[in-house]
Amino acid sequence: MKIDLTGQIAVVTGASRGIGAATARALAACGAHVVLNCRDSRTRVAALVDELAAAGFSAEALVFDVADEAGVKDSMQDIARRHGRIDILVNNAGRSHDALMLRVRSEDFDSMVQTNLKGTFLCTFHAARYMLKQRRGRIVNLSSIVGLGGNAGQSVYALTKAGIVGLTKSLAKELGPRGILVNAVAPGLIDTDMTAGMEQDQMGTRIPLGRIGRPEDVAGVVVFLCSELSAYMTGEVLVVDGGLYA
Repeated sequence: MKIDLTGQIAVVTGASRGIGAATARALAACGAHVVLNCRDSRTRVAALVDELAAAGFSAEALVFDVADEAGVKDSMQDIARRHGRIDILVNNAGRSHDALMLRVRSEDFDSMVQTNLKGTFLCTFHAARYMLKQRRGRIVNLSSIVGLGGNAGQSVYALTKAGIVGLTKSLAKELGPRGILVNAVAPGLIDTDMTAGMEQDQMGTRIPLGRIGRPEDVAGVVVFLCSELSAYMTGEVLVVDGGLYA
């Protein structure tokens, strides 16, 4: 069965690279008009918009900081005004500053909470206002297996990603009666900038599937959750980790 998102408006935060860029490509390939958000990677996002346009897909870039409420509100309002609706929101923007608890700097704590947790909440809050009027919408939040099982040196990152799980499950109950499905994806080790410094071949030997994941592995699951194939799923957290924590 082919996933057809033709005519739908999808917003992907943190879409300049990695999982966000792969998700934008996948949604566009299914027919959605994709709004690619970034905070400061304008050149990368512009190049991705050009790439999608050259492939015959529909996309645009929109610069705003997910942790800035005024910017988020204005951006979602602008999208809804120009396109008449917001059908899909993928909360992907995030950051990590790894450190043992006693070495965590307060500015790094604030940065992760602001982007990962507050940013997810703000984008959901302002996009959901339009989805409620439509009585339909899909919201997919990017959590992490670290938010489910923890990891030494990532206590604050785990805190924010666990918070996203709680937010997902609570909003699924609040918004489900109005036709809005809220789910989360929890990636494991994925080949992105966050894992660039790791010994990937060595890490891959710990994974039953024999390799670390690709951004496209996660993007496919996100697209599934945005489609009618998942029409009876909400409040779920789908783990994409190659069996690492199976």
